[in-house]
Amino acid sequence: MNKEAEVIIVGGGPSGIAAAGALSSLSIPFLLLERSDCFAPLWQRHSYDRLHIHLPKHTCQLPHMAIPDDWPKYPPKSLFVQYLHRYVSHFRIEPLYNRSVESARYDDASGRWRVVARDVSAGRGGEGAVEEYSARFLVVATGESCDAFMPEVEGLGSFGGKVMHSTEYKNGKEFVKKKVLVVGSGNSGMEIALDLADHGAVTSIVVRSPVNFVTREMLNWVVPLLKYLPFNWVERLTMIASRLWFGDMSKFGIPKAEEGPFTMKMKYGKYPLVDVGTCEKIRSGEIQVLPAVKCVKGNEVVFEDGRSDSFDAIVFATGFKRPTKQWLKVKEEDCLLNDDGIVKPSCPNKWKGKNGLYCVGLSRRGFLGAALDAQSVANDIKELL
Repeated sequence: MNKEAEVIIVGGGPSGIAAAGALSSLSIPFLLLERSDCFAPLWQRHSYDRLHIHLPKHTCQLPHMAIPDDWPKYPPKSLFVQYLHRYVSHFRIEPLYNRSVESARYDDASGRWRVVARDVSAGRGGEGAVEEYSARFLVVATGESCDAFMPEVEGLGSFGGKVMHSTEYKNGKEFVKKKVLVVGSGNSGMEIALDLADHGAVTSIVVRSPVNFVTREMLNWVVPLLKYLPFNWVERLTMIASRLWFGDMSKFGIPKAEEGPFTMKMKYGKYPLVDVGTCEKIRSGEIQVLPAVKCVKGNEVVFEDGRSDSFDAIVFATGFKRPTKQWLKVKEEDCLLNDDGIVKPSCPNKWKGKNGLYCVGLSRRGFLGAALDAQSVANDIKELL
């Protein structure tokens, strides 16, 4: 199979859907390649039940379609997935599913991108047919949350209980009265720990690095305040509000952050911790905070400070890795992305590269950033056609 298109979008998550919607609004034809068998698979199949959007809904909507006014300010996963279905239907987006891109390179002679993808439909494994596509423009929209990352832990293979990544966790019903260790203290890890405690599990969480806690309301203040105050002042005010609201969480084993929440996000990609009840559980002792894991010996987990305890299950909320640069075959000086699959800080506009290469949703700016990228990409392509 060798198919041509004006634009090829790689990735059918919210970023890819946003790019498709923006292109459709300008009547620009495209092909969207998605390796799963549905769009937005992380939202539809690989997220926990209690998940809500942490930012106001108007900052999370995709181009040219608002989230309904009568929906909650912070929609639950079920409503957001419903919104994505409406979006795909409205713009008549028809992804080519089960297409895992193996390479994409620019051909100087033809001035087009050559994309090689494999059909990984159920039952084919890695032996599906190889398909070739070509396009004048290539949009990389594979998302910040691509492949689940599981760290190597000495002795983990000897653990006799259940081991899972956060993408496999749904709710705590099966863990009632069981001892569960959550490894990872990002937003997913903290909320999964809360869900486990709410379901009656004996819950512990590993917190290795400094954490900036905020509430949803604190995040709502930021954008309005930035219209009137310098960034440093706004960040400092947020840190003061956090300390007044949450108190000194270092007393419970959580390392104190020396840098502000937005500085840490820009420098290290570490998002602020939006608390929805976990801190209260930690202060009350319902959730125990533990240091980094040193090794596992059977069902016993040994920690860096010498403590050890036995557990029935371990949930790794250890984030994701992005293999984009493994298949995106461009010279390093021409590549928009760093080795971690995120747009390089040196790139001026965060979404446009060379030779018709674009990125959507890879600059750590959330849904709003992805929507802005998508519209910028569509507008730029329109001007070039």
